[in-house]
Amino acid sequence: MADFGRTNLGAEVREFLSTRRARITPQQAGLPVYGGNRRVPGLRREEVALLAGMSVDYYVRLERGNLSGASDSVLDALAHALQLDEAERAHLYDLARASTPAGRRPKVTASRVRPTILRLLDSMTDVPAYVRNARFDVLAANALGRALYAPVFDSPLFAQRGPVNTARFLFLDPAGRDFWADWDKGADDSVAFLRSETGRAPHDKALTDLIGELTTKSEEFARRWAHHDVKIHRSGVKRLHHPLVGDLALPYEAMELPADPGLRLNFYTPEPDSPERQALGLLASWAGTGTVVPSHHD
Repeated sequence: MADFGRTNLGAEVREFLSTRRARITPQQAGLPVYGGNRRVPGLRREEVALLAGMSVDYYVRLERGNLSGASDSVLDALAHALQLDEAERAHLYDLARASTPAGRRPKVTASRVRPTILRLLDSMTDVPAYVRNARFDVLAANALGRALYAPVFDSPLFAQRGPVNTARFLFLDPAGRDFWADWDKGADDSVAFLRSETGRAPHDKALTDLIGELTTKSEEFARRWAHHDVKIHRSGVKRLHHPLVGDLALPYEAMELPADPGLRLNFYTPEPDSPERQALGLLASWAGTGTVVPSHHD
């Protein structure tokens, strides 16, 4: 997948809609089933068209990858018919925008972390924090963030190239299975987030190069990529196994930086007096004071 250009965008639309259609049974959609000779496990195209209130020919056109010109009402009806969740609905709209002439222009993504954000990271001395882009490149981290993610920063994968990238570490470094206590969930989430990003930035060459590399080198990534699942990451609990302090269950928040397109501030805030808080205290004493360490670049 070296180039996610206009041709591949059509394939992305086609495969996304067909996989969403295939997972919904007529019973789930509230449709009657006549006879037992159905050749597809999910909905037929004509059934989706019926549920969405559009002609079969028009739905077939959409599923063939042509979302250009689809109105918001059409997209809403399609999302309702396919029972899309919030992330899937957003992905459908992103794909529709990318299908327009304006959406085919590459989006500008911030590549550097501004000094004010570096100072903010520097001030966050008691929580691990880092800034990453939508490709999972870690662009800057405070000392505690770097200590928490030491197995990632120290990976041989990044000895000769940069920046540090948690998706590469997860899928291409065997140590990733030790560091992510729930590796399967981490893998599912990472792939789903990258899939979402292809809708928002289909012409991001660095993104498509990363996906191509992971698809080629990791069967686990390629298998998940074929599912076309998408997800929005805002908050949750990350389970890690740190070589110095053991198992951690860390609540996290992921906040977009409005002035820096594509960048997100991630930080972990364990409960006071919890084992995780004590473990981070040990890591903080090991890491020293909170000096921000920018990630290196190519």
